Amino acid sequence: MVADLDAARSYSLTRLQSGLPRHYYYHSPSHTHDEVAPAAEELAALEGVPDEDRLLLLTAAYFHDIGYVEQIDGHEAISVRIAGEVLPGLGYTPEHMHAIEKLILATRLPHAPGSHLEMLLVDADLDHLGRKEYWKRQDDLRRELAALGSPMTDRVWYERQLHFMNEHRYFTESANRLWLDRKNRNITLITRFLRRCEAT
Repeated sequence: MVADLDAARSYSLTRLQSGLPRHYYYHSPSHTHDEVAPAAEELAALEGVPDEDRLLLLTAAYFHDIGYVEQIDGHEAISVRIAGEVLPGLGYTPEHMHAIEKLILATRLPHAPGSHLEMLLVDADLDHLGRKEYWKRQDDLRRELAALGSPMTDRVWYERQLHFMNEHRYFTESANRLWLDRKNRNITLITRFLRRCEAT
């Protein structure tokens, strides 16, 4: 039996659509299927990732946040468990599962990817930091956190965003080529907004 990536993708989308609360504005099905997976595929193509590794990377992308259907804290470990329950029935071997588990766990903060594939997934998970969509996605995250009981003033929000952006780095050459310039421009704007907050 050959690993069925299409079936894995379909399972992930269905489970996320049916299982995630509506106030998960950031960690939504769209985050996985319209952002992380396409970004991972783009990076894999640019970095010449072979087909077997591409299968592992994309499968992990589809399952990396599926643990949110149960809880936020430790969702990566839950994602690993769900993947282990589902994917072997879709043709994934124990060797596949070992690699996919490591990929999913690599998305935990703070990031410390240990392989090229892990670097690609970690970069894909935060590609929006260097895209024009950054501001929309950060608004989604802020709304999600407020709905979960953690509203923030503008000053606190921009302080946290600036700290996160300054601590973050892309691990692959392709991600840096694609997104670093825009990310640096976003940092400049965050700094400007924070200064305005501090002046009032």
